[in-house]
Amino acid sequence: MSSPLHDKAVFNALPILFDNSYVQLPPQFFVEQVPVPVAAPRLIKFNTTLARDLGLDADALERDGAAIFSGNKLLPGSQPIAMAYAGHQFGGFVPQLGDGRAILLGEVVDDRGRRRDIQLKGSGPTPFSRRGDGRAALGPVLREYIVSEAMHALGIPTTRALAAVTTGEPVYREEVLPGAIFTRVAASHIRVGTFQYFAARGDKDSLRILADYVVDRHYPEIKDRGNRYLALLEAVADRQAALIARWLHIGFIHGVMNTDNMTISGETIDYGPCAFVDTYHSATVFSSIDHHGRYAYANQPAIGQWNIARLGETLLSLIDPSLDTAVDLANAVIKAYGERFQTDWLVGMRAKLGLATEEGDDLDLIQALLALMQQQEADFTLTFRRLSDLAETDDSEATFAASFKDPDSAAPWLARWRERVKREPQFPIDRTRAMRQVNPAFIPRNHRIEQAIEAAVEDGDFSLFEALLTVLAKPYEDQPAFAPYADPPQPAERVVHTFCGT
Repeated sequence: MSSPLHDKAVFNALPILFDNSYVQLPPQFFVEQVPVPVAAPRLIKFNTTLARDLGLDADALERDGAAIFSGNKLLPGSQPIAMAYAGHQFGGFVPQLGDGRAILLGEVVDDRGRRRDIQLKGSGPTPFSRRGDGRAALGPVLREYIVSEAMHALGIPTTRALAAVTTGEPVYREEVLPGAIFTRVAASHIRVGTFQYFAARGDKDSLRILADYVVDRHYPEIKDRGNRYLALLEAVADRQAALIARWLHIGFIHGVMNTDNMTISGETIDYGPCAFVDTYHSATVFSSIDHHGRYAYANQPAIGQWNIARLGETLLSLIDPSLDTAVDLANAVIKAYGERFQTDWLVGMRAKLGLATEEGDDLDLIQALLALMQQQEADFTLTFRRLSDLAETDDSEATFAASFKDPDSAAPWLARWRERVKREPQFPIDRTRAMRQVNPAFIPRNHRIEQAIEAAVEDGDFSLFEALLTVLAKPYEDQPAFAPYADPPQPAERVVHTFCGT
């Protein structure tokens, strides 16, 4: 698959300068697939800031974005493909999944020298569609746009939203819905399931090619390690442990942590039935398809470890020619994942409580607060944000206590916390400032997302979508004009279930 040649002056004038590497891999890694044109595309959102960070011609893309981001117009240098992968879905292995409604247009190298994928989601069927239509409805496209950009603003490694378009065509699910296409930017779209695809076929040569490609692209610092494949497993495990710890710090539930939804780069990907915890409970589940709570809030660290074990299985033949030795080495990495997660989680939770030093009883103090929050049905985000205010002055104590069903129940824990922070070297004003940088005032509240989606789908009104993007761009800042967006849902507004985009 080769790129067309262009006059240099013309090429430099292109809005996207593609520099594709994945298509240089052998043909078993992907299938060539051109997006299926749509009837009447309309650009509803374009991320100008991200486009400029990627070194793209934002003005040209916004002007012609409807055609480009719908797949109706392919730019020179684009080499569209659907990637092959497998995956464990809710614990059951599917040997072939692949991009059933996504097409990788190509890669760019941004102004900081980082390679990024540009992918369309909802761009029509591919050979991996498994009788699906390959399309996306408007609601899931808006959800992914909102949540991925919110996660970025919260400081969580994530794929990004470059554009959203409506197609002018219906999609048929339980009901007829307006169609849309989402343009996603990622460090790459290589997943644990990509390795599983080749391991399931006993294709050791392709596994080695894939592993070497991943090392070159994502982990060049381990390239010269004595056992680069063991080092690769360690590096991916470390990034996943750190990522999932940060999910828990902000109350995020991915909802569908299948191995085909776990990136090798360490970015959060595939915002389907995802949601943020309102009233805190460790067993919270929103996903309509997670009937047994496999991917509940508190189960996510263990599932991350389980997924790393599945990656380790695919790499055994590369790690060591002796299976017993390879298993022992991989198991040591899997065990270390749990230790790394606990360390990352504890560091982040100390920061949320305003603790810059370490003491032996900190874990108990943290767990006591979480237990109290669960018992008293406290809002996760508001509790920590109000604690940030309390770190500087006693005037906010009543506001903090109001987070709990029985406000008086907060007093014993607060007394313990005050004694602990007295031993901290920070001035109260500095502690408050530090806590406010890790305890957001605003998250993508589930009911707000649903309100924005309903207005757009039912009435063609994107004003709530735009307002939500505005406030979520600065989640750690007080924004008086958007104060209601910090409020938890009223009983009638509560979102009980979220749904997969397919």
